[in-house]
Amino acid sequence: MSALIPYIELPELVLLPAGTFGAGSAALSLKPFGMLVATGVYLGAWVASRYAGRRGIQPKAMLSFIYWVVGSGFVGGHVLDVIFYSPERLTADPWAVLRLWDGLSSFGGFIGGSVGAWLWRARHRVALLPYADMVASGLPLGWVFGRSGCAVVHDHPGILHDGFWAVAYPGGARFDLGLLEMALSVPIAIAFLLMQRRAWPWGFFVACLCIAYAPIRFALDFLRIRETTFVAGYELLADRRYAGLTPAQWASLGLFAFGLALLRFTLSSSRGEAAFGPPALPKAFKEGDAPDRDDSQETRSNTDADR
Repeated sequence: MSALIPYIELPELVLLPAGTFGAGSAALSLKPFGMLVATGVYLGAWVASRYAGRRGIQPKAMLSFIYWVVGSGFVGGHVLDVIFYSPERLTADPWAVLRLWDGLSSFGGFIGGSVGAWLWRARHRVALLPYADMVASGLPLGWVFGRSGCAVVHDHPGILHDGFWAVAYPGGARFDLGLLEMALSVPIAIAFLLMQRRAWPWGFFVACLCIAYAPIRFALDFLRIRETTFVAGYELLADRRYAGLTPAQWASLGLFAFGLALLRFTLSSSRGEAAFGPPALPKAFKEGDAPDRDDSQETRSNTDADR
């Protein structure tokens, strides 16, 4: 069976041509990868904020938390990508760690986002888990668009494969792991959107996200190319491996164990009012808009029904 999926390269949308800002200046353009990632961030944040409002979380506080998590996530995604996937770049060019647009690691983004969440908690001194849970509830939808960006630039090449899910890469059909992960993220996103119809104990979405995503990523990384290959003028980069596993696979093991532990803790503590009720509002936002009273009443009704 030959590859059914063509190797498509989407062009950039040029806003201002090269030379607009002087001789030698680069063109100002919108790249497909960046546009899809930005769309994913926006939709994920919108879904999370909407659900947070129904759970009684103050909108400005929720948006503040999202800004910290997303900003730190992009920083961590690049810095850890350089350190764990391309340490030779750090040795040859230490400034590479500051070029945040040049390479991202998904697990680096998770770690960076977690650091941002803890920094936000340290600043505002309120419970972290409710806010993190709302972000987790919207993350799968955003992830679908983010991995769509990876699929259109084909930056996660897999092993050679001549079958249904193969992409016709130059030099031979092979798996496109960005495309596979995007496809596998769709049912998770749908499930999370459906689960938002009711109230769950704080931490439930974080735990489910860890448990659902870790096995997918662990399995897919076995399909990655093992050696950097040059095919028809294209450089297909292989991930560095440690003891036979990629950095993402090692991180997946920890993520899965964390998800199981958090799910056990969340379910065991789900009988208390604090497991469902709105979290404390940070002092910095007490002068802001309060959640709508009807939303709070709806949340309490859902909580009572859930019990």
